[in-house]
Amino acid sequence: MTGPWFQQPMLAWDTESTGIDVETARIVTAALVWIEPGKPVVSKHHLIDPGVDIPARATEVHGITTARAQAEGRQPEPVLEEVATDLVDAVRLGWPLVGMNCVYDFTLLDRELRRHGLRTLQDRLGEPVHPVVDALVLDRYVRSGRFSGRKLTQLCEIWQVKIEGAHDANFDALAAARVAWKIARTRADIGSMTLPELHALQVRERARQCDEMRAYFDRVGKEHDGVPGEWPMLPYRPAAASTP
Repeated sequence: MTGPWFQQPMLAWDTESTGIDVETARIVTAALVWIEPGKPVVSKHHLIDPGVDIPARATEVHGITTARAQAEGRQPEPVLEEVATDLVDAVRLGWPLVGMNCVYDFTLLDRELRRHGLRTLQDRLGEPVHPVVDALVLDRYVRSGRFSGRKLTQLCEIWQVKIEGAHDANFDALAAARVAWKIARTRADIGSMTLPELHALQVRERARQCDEMRAYFDRVGKEHDGVPGEWPMLPYRPAAASTP
């Protein structure tokens, strides 16, 4: 493939889940969106019965109730296997995996694969997952690294890209790719990087951004979880990932 990375094929993806703790949450929906210049967008949207009740707070975000997941959702194992296979196939083709706050989705998927006795992405690839493009990390980098609790809808407004339906995994995945594309098109230093260079930049930037947030929390006396800075996936720690 030739030309800037943002003018090449990419696979955007996103999940919605039962909660915000990646060690214990379960995936409820997963979406993958294949984007190739000059071709129609192709997408898959999976609904999963997670095997646990979906808290009301999570339903308020993504609209999926326990009853609907049980009635319409597939069992986790085949869906997780399909999602992992699609992601790995894209990486092997040299496509970047694109998303918003990717560390959440990659860590969540990693824990779900382990929970159901399936091979992780790293096991399948034989190395850490790369290249990854994270709209949130890039936005915070090009806009002075500020942490302001931004949501994808806010980034879409800032970068003037459209999002059809927030907190729908399919729409969120596509919107995250549009934000990343707009950043790369606007900032020559981002758009001109190779994918390995861009991935390495985001590893450094995520760590730096989390260091700043940790220092801020400590300074104002706000409790926090340590604000881990690993990216695009948090290391697996069996004790933390134990099922409640």
